[in-house]
Amino acid sequence: MALEIAVKAAVGAPDVLGDCPFCQRVLLTLEEKKVPYKLHLITLSDKPKWFTEVNPEGKVPVVKFDDKWVADSDVIVGIIEEKYPEPSLKTPPEFASVGSKIFGSFVTFVKSKDPSDGSEQALVNELKALDEHLKAHGPYIAGEKITAADISLAPKLFHLKVALGHFKKWTVPADLTSYHKYTELLFSREYFVKTKTEEKYVIAGWESKVNP
Repeated sequence: MALEIAVKAAVGAPDVLGDCPFCQRVLLTLEEKKVPYKLHLITLSDKPKWFTEVNPEGKVPVVKFDDKWVADSDVIVGIIEEKYPEPSLKTPPEFASVGSKIFGSFVTFVKSKDPSDGSEQALVNELKALDEHLKAHGPYIAGEKITAADISLAPKLFHLKVALGHFKKWTVPADLTSYHKYTELLFSREYFVKTKTEEKYVIAGWESKVNP
């Protein structure tokens, strides 16, 4: 029985998987665990009636478990881990928060219009911390095996690369070699390639946030 999942469709392309990193996180989790699923692509500016009926808040992703639609990627991923324990993607508790501040720092920097506000350095500091961790524990956050922490981070790091490259002509410092090896590893995984959106849709998704 395939799990039903509703995710964001691409901006201006209702039949194409969209640029939501939280949706991709859930899809990656399902793919890594080989759980069959049925995809519903939702155009957020024109949500179908059935979707708002089962999900009045209108958020994505949502997944149907036992006839109930559940929102919030943290909650969804937890339920998937419980229902489909093999292969385990649990991150050891001591590594669970590694890299967790990167996305927030990236959002602040990509929206920033003031080069002296410290947002660039704040992001670099978070990326350096991840690089140091990977140097000691890599290639993945918890060692040899991919876990939930990597799956949560991978789509966000893809957004960071694409959006900062486009809007700021900015790239992650080359001397963070463990970080670069890590993202190469993540972005080339079969299931990452299968569940990612095209770069142009990532840019389109950030356009209104960067230049409101």
